[in-house]
Amino acid sequence: MPSQIRPAEVPPTSPGQRRWRADLRRSLHLFGEFRYEQPDPARFYTALAQDSAAQVGQYADLDGALLLDVGGGPGYFRDAFRAAGATYLALDSDVGELAGAGDIGAGTVIGSGMQLPFADASVDICYSSNVLEHVPEPWRMAEEMVRVTRPGGLAFISYTTWYGPWGGHETSPWHFLGGRRARRRYSARHGHEPKNKYGESLFAVTVADGLRWARTQQHADVVHLLPRYNPWWSRWLLRVPVVREVVTWNLVLVLRKK
Repeated sequence: MPSQIRPAEVPPTSPGQRRWRADLRRSLHLFGEFRYEQPDPARFYTALAQDSAAQVGQYADLDGALLLDVGGGPGYFRDAFRAAGATYLALDSDVGELAGAGDIGAGTVIGSGMQLPFADASVDICYSSNVLEHVPEPWRMAEEMVRVTRPGGLAFISYTTWYGPWGGHETSPWHFLGGRRARRRYSARHGHEPKNKYGESLFAVTVADGLRWARTQQHADVVHLLPRYNPWWSRWLLRVPVVREVVTWNLVLVLRKK
C-alpha cells in the first residue's frame, strides 16, 4: 500500500472559501449533508460535487483538463467541475438518472462503464463517484477507466463499500443480513422494489476488493488509497482487515496512468 501521507491543500476556488482539507470538520459537514440524500438530493449531491472537485484538484490541475465522469448522473458534478475550469464529459447508462435535474447536458454520452465508447488515452482525468457498486463487473469498469486515461493522467475511482453503514443503500442496515434478504424486506415494507436492486443494479463490492485490484493492475501507479469521507488521520484503518470494511463508507482509488 502506498504511504498514507497527508494530502496537500488546494487553494480556495473563490475569495473567502475555506481551503480543502480532509479534516474532521469536512467529515462532519459531509455526513450532515448526507441526511438529505433521500429527501433533498440536490442539496446533498451539490455539496458532494463541490467537495469532489476540490479533492480531485489536489492531484491534477482541473483548469483546461478534459475530464470524463463515468456515471455522471443528473449534472451536479458537471457544474462543480466546470466551475473549476475543466472541460466536462459524462457517460451514463440510465437516461432517467441523467435527466433527474432537468435537461441532459451537452457532452453527455449514453453507454456502459464496462465498455467505454472512448479511445485509448483520450482524456486527462477519468472520474467516477458511487458507480462501481452498481455494475456487475466493477473491475472491468475500473480497467476501462484507466485505459481511456492518457499517460500521466489521473483515474479517480470512488465507490460505496458493501459492509459500510450505507452498503445496502436504501435497504441499509439490513444488508448486513444479506443483500437478497434486505431487498425482500424492503419490498414487503414499502410495497415496491428498492431503487437499487441487489443482484441487478447493486452488488457487494468490498474494501478488500478495491485494495487487491489497485495492487495487481499493471497500467497505472497507485497514488492514494483512502476512505473518501473520513479525516486524513484515520487512513491507517485501511491496514486493519474486517475493521476497514465496517468503518469505510466509501473507498477512493487514485491512480496515475503510466
